[in-house]
Formats: sequence, C-alpha cells, structure tokens
Amino acid sequence: MGESGSLYAYDMEKDIALMQYLSSVNLACGYHAGDAHTMHRLVETAMDKRIAIGAHPSFHDRENFGRTNMILSSSEVYDIVLYQLGALHAFVKVKGGSIHHVKPHGALYNMAAKNRELADAICKAVADFDENLILYGLAESKLITAANAIGLKTASEIFSDRTYQDDGTLTSRTMPNALIEDEQLAIKQVLQMVKTGMVKTLSGKNISLKAETICIHGDGKHALEFARNIHTVLVENGINIKPV
Repeated sequence: MGESGSLYAYDMEKDIALMQYLSSVNLACGYHAGDAHTMHRLVETAMDKRIAIGAHPSFHDRENFGRTNMILSSSEVYDIVLYQLGALHAFVKVKGGSIHHVKPHGALYNMAAKNRELADAICKAVADFDENLILYGLAESKLITAANAIGLKTASEIFSDRTYQDDGTLTSRTMPNALIEDEQLAIKQVLQMVKTGMVKTLSGKNISLKAETICIHGDGKHALEFARNIHTVLVENGINIKPV
C-alpha cells in the first residue's frame, strides 16, 4: 500500500477502502514508491482501524517499481532496509504506535527468497532496528530460514493473486500466467493453501507450504474485490483473521 509516485496510477482512497478487509498492511517507504504525505495519512488510518503496520522496503528503483533485480553488497542492502524502516518509523512514532512487521518488496523480496546472503543482510537490519519485529517472507524461502537463524519472529506468506512454480517460488511477472486475475481462482487457491497447506503449481503439481499471512497486491486491478470476497469466504469457513 501507499505506492504513490510510481509508474502506476495511485488511488489513496482505494487503499483506505481495502483496510476494512485486512488485519495488516505493508506500506511503501519511499524507494520503489511512496512519499511522506501518503505514509502519514495511511499510518493514521491504519492506527485508527487497529491494523498492524508493516514496512515495505525495496531496492531504490522507482523507474521500475522495485521489480528489477539489482546487485548490491550486503552492507548496501543493510543500509537501504534500515533507512526505509526509519522513514516509516517516524510517522508511526509520532502517533504513539510501533511498526509491527517488515516485508521486503518486489525484486528484493524475490531475490532474498533464493539468496541466503541477501536474506541475511535484510534480517540483520530488521533485528538491529527492533528485534521484536516480525519478518514476513515467502513460505519455505531462504528469507524465512535466515530470520529463524537469528531468532526473529516470522510469518510465512502466501499469495492470493500470483501463481507458483514447482520449487515454491512465485512465477516471474515476465512469464505468462504469473498473475491470477480470476476472482474464483484466487479464492480457490487461498482456501487450498490455508486449509491444506498445499498449493497447485502452474505445472499442476501440488506442493506443501506454510500459510500464516495472505498477500493481496493493492495495485492489482481487482484488489478491492479480491480482498472483500476472500475475507468473506475465510470467515464463512471458520477462519479467524487477525494480525500475526
């Protein structure tokens, strides 16, 4: 959320409308998108609605919405994550709150899912900033492994609107069928993951994964409808929705 000033048209009111169906949000911190006013407004709104606030740090890549792989040293990755945590923390602190979790964005997230050195740098920045923060990462990824290795709390994340490869990674956005735009398919995938701990990959194989938090991309065409209907179906299936 809060992805203003990017390649994509941004609608703050859509983000605010989405919040009625969510228990936590990931707010852009200014590198791939976002700005001071947007962070301030959405922090205020999330706190008023008692929604857990997470930082959504990324590579410094507004031109490509943070979705281009970049090769940085561990110290550089540490610094950009720490910097973005500090930016969001300022707005949360003045309202008397605290950041609840951290979820890397885009290419930083996907690279850290496979690259342990990169994952370690992210986790060190998070732990040094606040060892009580929860690290959100792709289920079964190296990012979750790295966080567990240093004692960070974690939440294994699943995706409602993305397809999966046989190794448990997300299908690259450069490939066909990376995005799920059919609402019923999204709901079916979420229910399978949450209730069975399995997901069907693009090849048709069922693989296991841990499901603790569900991602819906706020910039998706059908984000509001997905959020509303996934929320309804989960509740109808006796699944309690609350912050990790």
